[in-house]
This record gives sequence, structure tokens and C-alpha cells, in this order.
Amino acid sequence: MINIKSEREIGLMKTAGRITAKVLKALEEAIKPGVTTLALDALAEDIILKSDAKPAFKGYRGYGYTICASVNEVVIHGIPSSKTILKEGDIISIDVGVNYKGYHGDSAKTFAVGSISDNDKLLIERTETALYKGLSVIQAGKTVYEISKAIEDYIKVFNYGIVEMFTGHGVGKNLHEDPMIPNFTKESEHIVLESGMTLAIEPMVNIGTKDVLILKDGWTCITKDRKKSAHFEHSVVVTESGYEILTDNT
Repeated sequence: MINIKSEREIGLMKTAGRITAKVLKALEEAIKPGVTTLALDALAEDIILKSDAKPAFKGYRGYGYTICASVNEVVIHGIPSSKTILKEGDIISIDVGVNYKGYHGDSAKTFAVGSISDNDKLLIERTETALYKGLSVIQAGKTVYEISKAIEDYIKVFNYGIVEMFTGHGVGKNLHEDPMIPNFTKESEHIVLESGMTLAIEPMVNIGTKDVLILKDGWTCITKDRKKSAHFEHSVVVTESGYEILTDNT
């Protein structure tokens, strides 16, 4: 069931989204060689709690942390650890969710750790562009299929792997709601977008194969060929004329 949000609900999601954006901005400034992903998690939780909100991921299906911190070949759901120490040349994808008065913001971004290779820079830039390609088609009357196609059409020319095991989704009172929003067209549905729908669009793109593996911890998702991956996500609300990003820095 797809829930259309009221103005009050959208207002609460905007607040959740602003907190989410604030966390990512602070983490961007903190990311550098020598920092542990557990330290980044602690910083994120502190900001969220001081913003009168709750970490949406902590406790979700038994997950024990505030952020997902996914380094290099880790696609998503990387578990923060004192043993994971960032080093020069790494890339790290941070996914964070915020629960503000029962409504959620969900956003992700991939960051460079110090100086990175040109290939890694291009992966990050193109994955972020893919997100905005998907967003660009959103407005009432368009379809989920058109979002998926815009992302896929942009990425496929680079021969990158588009992750199929995980997708974008609706977001609101629940962290994950209908509809599912794939980043590829094979399984995309022709669900028509309506004003007031709130969606999380999130391309996950690999330098190599699209195939991924889940590690024994039940969370960590890595590329099958161990090549690097990038991940970008925004929560948005559909409007009659387009969309509004709920998880931006403004």
C-alpha cells in the first residue's frame, strides 16, 4: 500500500531530512585517514540525539548502529567498527536514517578519504549524477519505471554494474514503504506517481560486476569481484510539477 502524505507529515519529514543532511555534512568533515567507522557512528548518533530525534537504523531488524559505513568493495550495510580504520585512497559510503516524531529521513553519500584514484572519482561522480537523473523525471503522472530507466540509461554506457539485490523505496512513518524503486528496468513496475508520495531514490553502482554477496554477519553486502562501489540517496516528495528533496542541506 502506497501512502500519500499530508502537509503535516511532509513537514515532519522535512525536519527529519534536515537532520539527516546535517549528519552527512558533519561526517564529510570528519572523514580522513586514521578515523574509525565506529567514531563516525558515535558522531552521527550524538548529532541526531541532540536534534531531538532518534537514529532510525539503530534497532531496525536487530541492527545495532546509527549509520551504515561501507568502505571500498562494501556496497551497503557496512557495520561500524573500531577495527575499520580509514586510509588514504579509500572511498566510504555513509547511509543514515533519522526518525523525527515518527517520520523518517533517509539519505546516503559516498566520500573520498584523502586523495583517491581518477577511476574512483568518476565512479562517485557518475553515481551521484545517476541519482539526479532519476530524480529529474519525478512528477505526478510519471511512473516508477521512468525513474528506473533514467538511472539505468545513464549508468549502462559506462559498463558499471547496477546492483539489483537492493533498491530504492517509499519512506515515511516507516523507514521502508511501498513502492519498491529499482535502479534497473527489468523488474520495474509502471506505478504512477502521485503528489504527496514520499520516495527514497538510491542508486548503488559498482565498478565491476552487478553481483553482490552478503557476509556471515547477515548485513555487510560486498561486490562479488571485490571492486569498489558507490551509493547515493535522497528522500523526496512528489509534487504536481516535479519533486522536492527532503534530505538536503538547505
